[in-house]
Amino acid sequence: MPAKKSASRKSAAPPERATVAQLISFAAEQFAIAGLWFGHGTDNAVDEAAELVFFAAGLRHDDADEVYGQVLKAPQRAKALELIERRIRERVPAAYLTHRMWFAGHEFYVDERVLVPRSPIAELIEAQFRPWIDPGKVQRILDIGTGSGCIAIAAALAFPEAKVDAADLSPDALAVTRKNIERHAVEQRVRAVQSDVFDGLKGERYDVIVSNPPYVGDEELAGLPEEYRREPVMGLHGGRDGLDIVHRILDQAAAHLQPHGILIVEVGNSEEALVEALPRMPFTWLDFERGGGGVFLLTRDQLVAKS
Repeated sequence: MPAKKSASRKSAAPPERATVAQLISFAAEQFAIAGLWFGHGTDNAVDEAAELVFFAAGLRHDDADEVYGQVLKAPQRAKALELIERRIRERVPAAYLTHRMWFAGHEFYVDERVLVPRSPIAELIEAQFRPWIDPGKVQRILDIGTGSGCIAIAAALAFPEAKVDAADLSPDALAVTRKNIERHAVEQRVRAVQSDVFDGLKGERYDVIVSNPPYVGDEELAGLPEEYRREPVMGLHGGRDGLDIVHRILDQAAAHLQPHGILIVEVGNSEEALVEALPRMPFTWLDFERGGGGVFLLTRDQLVAKS
């Protein structure tokens, strides 16, 4: 069966003078035939195809309705078909082909050194962490496991007066963080710090500590689709049950929070394992309008009480 699918895909081609809409439809059909997985900023073949075609053609998604009927020029068409073919052949997330992804309304550079931004924490940043903390009291923010720096930089843009530390253990990830810091012109307020959780942040205190750490356990990691295997395993794997880094954050966060401070951590599918491991911890599990879950919030007082 796989050989037949491959032969069918290779023989297929869009119309010679394909419009944007036709090329998107063609790509989505090929993605479906190839059995691709979506979950890195899009959740379906059509949106994934649209991102690659729009990128190849130099078009803006905001102009979609006006350009769907546009016929692509030969170089645009060739670039789009190349990206479509690579998406199928290499099973890489589209963001690694375009080197861009949006988070909290801002565009970030991404490559294979970092995870593709997709955390529901974006909604919390857009709301300035209301109602969980008074935005006027937020002067310092820490992002643990910053990767591309998207959470740290989006937080800095949401809090123009705040200083933000973007911490990661990976030098490769921090190189991408610094690229995005410069891109968004927040060098004066966002600091990229190499740190293994809190080890490089001795004596520092924050109003908000936020983290999307590695939280995938052994069993889940083994079953991930190929697209996730293109991401750095260091950013995904959190030990046997996925909670190695999460426990370290919980153990040390109180010492790095201001009295009114809050801790927000994404644990994804490891939520049940965390609740079973710490049944008396008063986690507040947050809801999101745009979907997603597995994100908890604790106050410093709650952390101190359970320490």
